[in-house]
Amino acid sequence: MNTREAGWRLPETVARWLVAPRRGDVWGGLAAMLVALPAAIGFGVAVFAALGPGFAAHGALAGIVGTVVIGILASSLGGTDRLISAPCAPAAAVLSAFALEMAGRGDDPHVIVLMLVMVGVLAGLIQVLLGMAGVGGLIKYIPYPVVSGYLTGVGLIIIASQLPKLLGVPDGTGLWASLGSPSRWDPRAIAIGTVTAGVMVASAQANLRVPGTLLGIAAGALVYFALAIVDPGLRVLADNDLVLGPLGASGAGFLESFVERWGAIGRMGGAHVAGLAGSAVTLAALLSIDTLKTCVVLDKLTRARHDSDRELIAQGIANVASSACGGISGAGTMGATLVGLNSGAQSRATGMMQGVFALAAAVVLGAFVAWIPVATLAGILVAIGFRMIDREPLRFLGSRATTLDFLVVAAVVVVAVSVGLIAASAVGVGLAMVLFVREQSGGSVVRHKLELGEAPSTWHRPEAELEALSRKSSQAVIFELQGTLFFGNTYQLYVDLEHEIRTRRFVILDLKRVRSIDVTAAQVFAQVRDAIEERGARLVICGASGGRQDAARMRSLLAQMGLLAPDSKSVRVYPDLDGAIAYVEDRLLRESEFTPSDEAPMELREIELFAGYREETLADLEAAMKVRHYVAGETIYARGSPGDELYWVRKGAVRLVASLGDKGHRAVAGFGRGDYFGGLAFLDNEPRPNEAVAVAPTEVYVLTRGDFEQIALKHRTLAFNLASAMARTLARRLRRTQLQLATLQES
Repeated sequence: MNTREAGWRLPETVARWLVAPRRGDVWGGLAAMLVALPAAIGFGVAVFAALGPGFAAHGALAGIVGTVVIGILASSLGGTDRLISAPCAPAAAVLSAFALEMAGRGDDPHVIVLMLVMVGVLAGLIQVLLGMAGVGGLIKYIPYPVVSGYLTGVGLIIIASQLPKLLGVPDGTGLWASLGSPSRWDPRAIAIGTVTAGVMVASAQANLRVPGTLLGIAAGALVYFALAIVDPGLRVLADNDLVLGPLGASGAGFLESFVERWGAIGRMGGAHVAGLAGSAVTLAALLSIDTLKTCVVLDKLTRARHDSDRELIAQGIANVASSACGGISGAGTMGATLVGLNSGAQSRATGMMQGVFALAAAVVLGAFVAWIPVATLAGILVAIGFRMIDREPLRFLGSRATTLDFLVVAAVVVVAVSVGLIAASAVGVGLAMVLFVREQSGGSVVRHKLELGEAPSTWHRPEAELEALSRKSSQAVIFELQGTLFFGNTYQLYVDLEHEIRTRRFVILDLKRVRSIDVTAAQVFAQVRDAIEERGARLVICGASGGRQDAARMRSLLAQMGLLAPDSKSVRVYPDLDGAIAYVEDRLLRESEFTPSDEAPMELREIELFAGYREETLADLEAAMKVRHYVAGETIYARGSPGDELYWVRKGAVRLVASLGDKGHRAVAGFGRGDYFGGLAFLDNEPRPNEAVAVAPTEVYVLTRGDFEQIALKHRTLAFNLASAMARTLARRLRRTQLQLATLQES
């Protein structure tokens, strides 16, 4: 009965790691076990070989325990679909070296066995800590050329390691020795392996529902037993190098072995414990890299996305459990994972099934697995190795822009084959970083360079002031910077600025679009300041404000360089570009520091809009107006309020602020002495679209709609001219706004 239909569900914490296997998971787990288990037994025997021939059974049992425990726990806790975890070559290399070192010192073999357990447990705990610290997430920064080269390198390594077995040469014979000695080849092994690989490739092209790996194993086994008809020596397991042979799973029994390992704890000394740390750290690093690299390759093949930190924690827990139970450490293994993937694996239940099948094979099916030909597994892995070779980077040679990326791929492949996968990863990431720095260094971080006249401030100024600014606009320049400013591109930045800091009176640097800067970039800004200061010019910095984390870091670094000192005479700092441009405009117009609060309030006749009217007309108008006073920061009118009042600035400054919703507010216009504001809502009788705020202590004339209508009855010409003048002013402001929008679109 379906548990969902019955209304019963597993607890969420249990359901998270219990996954119902599908048919593909069963086939994939079985196929992966056939690759992982024999290899794990070999790794275990290799580790324990240093202790003497009598420990071979311990090694075989350690490989089996590792396959079962790691396969089940890592897959159930890790959550990476299709990943197969089992004892691996890096674990065998580190642990065997550790065992050989202790054996060379004459340590008790039983103490060495316990020390191997302790190294595995400690390495697993380190992996758990790495995952909890978020180190696993760094894997996402590995670039595609490195992953591609790693994938191809692994494929070539698998091919190279399996060719001697495919040729049937004696164990221990290297690749080149095998290829160079045709007389040592075994035609029987070649026939078995070739048929296996051929059936596997053909089944993949035919898209059969039965996994090609299993068909290949069946085909290889059939060829083997066909040969056994004419060769009686192939009908026995003893001294038969063509088959896997007995797994050696019985040993002295799991319980007896477990007690024996931990029973040696009383014979450990301080020197033994001191030697654990280095080997454990090395083992943890190798296993973590091996696992996460396999996950990255698996993501590429399946278009999935794994959780690196969760996987590290799961692998660590699995290694702690495996080592504590007498197994050897392991990781996500490339060969078994790809075998499972090619055999129909669909979810993380594949790894769990692999562990279950490993247990069943060791306990029940040892006799059957023992008859699988070695060349069959070699043929499968050679076929998979060819599939792993990534041919996509060959297209990189078709363009000069990607030739260097191809060289990165080639370098990773060469180092992977000649040195090792970990060294290949380091080389690939290093080369990718060099290419990144080179690419960033070649481009300019100057997003836009503008003359002052091309990007005026939003402050509305009288026509005479606009004409004066037009004549003086060449004395100021604006640089909008972008991206990341670091040691690789700051030289080019200084080259772009050098001519301007020697000729301009004002240099504005807008950092709004700069994500981060380093010490070298901050030092370049300091050099720009010094060069400008020598000429008596001004450096204006803006955009490094707000609550952004990157802006806070920029401010901190610039402050350390003395660029944000409030009493500086050569550097001015503003929160936004509009404020910086307005400051420069004021300086160019007045040639002195400008403080609105020091100015006298304007009389009505001094305002440009009312110039030329008779005194009695202005007297009537002024009598209808009110004078209001505002302190800095006070709201004059709010967004959405009725537009029934018109304002003229007598003293101070006013800024219009638009709401951007969740993104805060933005200044859209500014008004100084003699300017009027509030005209748009006054004319169309709609609510205020923005908020008006006093920037400094401010006085304004206020004319209400009712008073304007009364004036219009008595002074029709004044009312008409006033409305016409407001319309012309609004049109002029609209033109300036269009200029600013055009500048933004171009940038």
